[in-house]
Formats: sequence, C-alpha cells, structure tokens
Amino acid sequence: MQEISAGLNGAGQKHAVIVSRWNDFITDRLQNGALAALRSHGVAEDDITIIPVPGAYEIGPVARKLAASGRYSAVTCIGAVIRGSTPHFDYVAGQAARLVAQASYDTGVPVLFGVLTTETIEQAIERAGTKLGNKGYEVATAAVEMANLFARIDS
Repeated sequence: MQEISAGLNGAGQKHAVIVSRWNDFITDRLQNGALAALRSHGVAEDDITIIPVPGAYEIGPVARKLAASGRYSAVTCIGAVIRGSTPHFDYVAGQAARLVAQASYDTGVPVLFGVLTTETIEQAIERAGTKLGNKGYEVATAAVEMANLFARIDS
C-alpha cells in the first residue's frame, strides 16, 4: 500500500485569501490568523494576495474566478455569518458553502471554506483567536497542505 502525504511546506506556493468585510471585527482576526499560518509555513509575502469582498455571499464567485485563473496554488475563503432573527443566515451560509465547494470542483484547485457559520457573536469570537483557536490560521494551514497534496497527485 502507498500513502500520498502532503506536508506543510508552502515555499513556492501562491495563495489567494478572500476576506469578507461583513462582520470585519471577526474576519480581520481570521485574516490575521491566515496570514500568520501562510508565513509560518514558508509562503513568501509576495506570493500572498488578499482580496476583500463585501460579504460571504460574494466569496464563491470570486473564489471560482481566482481558482480558474491558474495563478494560485490554493484559494482560502474567510468570512463570518452569524445567525440573526431572520432566515437570511440560512440563505447566505448555504450559498457561500455551496459556491466555494463548486469553485474547487469546477477548477481542480483547492478552495478552502473558512467561513464561520455561528449561532452567536460569542461563538464567532471564540473561533477568531480566543479559546477555540483561530480558524483562519487552521484553514490557511489546510490550504498549504491541500496545495501540496494536489501537486503530488498531479506529478
């Protein structure tokens, strides 16, 4: 049996990080975590592109366009959708997840879903760098790993 393992060395990789401006008190922290992860895994500063978008709903189409461009090893999508008293959460969270997954399937490029979907602001804060860690850091680490895995599979 053979196992294909990826590793976490991001040297030479190019990463796009899409960040929703909606709920920026959360997404700014997630972005900082993602950047720290990419840097700590050897991705050069010049090989990281940050793309702000208005909200989580807009992430998917931008992710698809970036992945299809052929310029990036992986695309990391960051946002925060916090449930309110209307069904808006369900529409935005569901479409964001579907479109991000579709971008990866359509292009063959790793597109990672780092959009928090929480019931409360407190839950979002916990996942943006407090007691539950920083999910931005975690998703960007996964992006490095997936870029390596796709490259190994393609070689």
